[in-house]
Amino acid sequence: MRDCLFFVADSNIEFAIRGLFERRGVFNIIGCSPFSFDPKQDLAVARGQNDPGLYARAKDLIQPFHGTHGRIIIIMDEDWDGTPGQVKIEEQLNSHIEAAGWGAENGKAIVVTPEADNWIWSDSPHTAAALGWESFEQIRNWLNSQGMWPENMPKPPRPKEALERVLRLKCKPRSSSLYRSVAGKSSVKRCLDPSVELIFSTLREWFPLKN
Repeated sequence: MRDCLFFVADSNIEFAIRGLFERRGVFNIIGCSPFSFDPKQDLAVARGQNDPGLYARAKDLIQPFHGTHGRIIIIMDEDWDGTPGQVKIEEQLNSHIEAAGWGAENGKAIVVTPEADNWIWSDSPHTAAALGWESFEQIRNWLNSQGMWPENMPKPPRPKEALERVLRLKCKPRSSSLYRSVAGKSSVKRCLDPSVELIFSTLREWFPLKN
């Protein structure tokens, strides 16, 4: 039986998880005991489904893994056409997890608000370099001048649109590899995203440090 399955809505989240677990000392960063993770076995994508399909059909999509993985984390965005909002999404996904055979203590639905592009906005020189800019402060100042990042907010309110704008200005494509690069190098402590902390706290609960 494998330790934990990460079942995600799209390739951007997939590559962010890959980047995280490729980091040296990842379990120290998370603050949990080591557990087995192989992206070929422990990371699955709802291909062809994206957020709406995963929301509607999670039980059927994850059930084949019940016999192979002791725990499961489902990760998806909140912001999509027809979204019922974070609370409703979490409630439905958690009910699908239980219906697929995992108890509530062995499964967790995590909804990124508004979307996984929020993870990109970590105040780090690695983030700036990945986006093709000289510094993160330069990015923030430019987005502020465009009315896309108010000074009193820790992240752009529309993270996907902000990301597309700063990449377009530098003639860089928006690709899944970008999420892998940022997750693999940028400071997790600077990410300041509740969904990342929920992933970490869940893993700390499931795989506590040993005395």
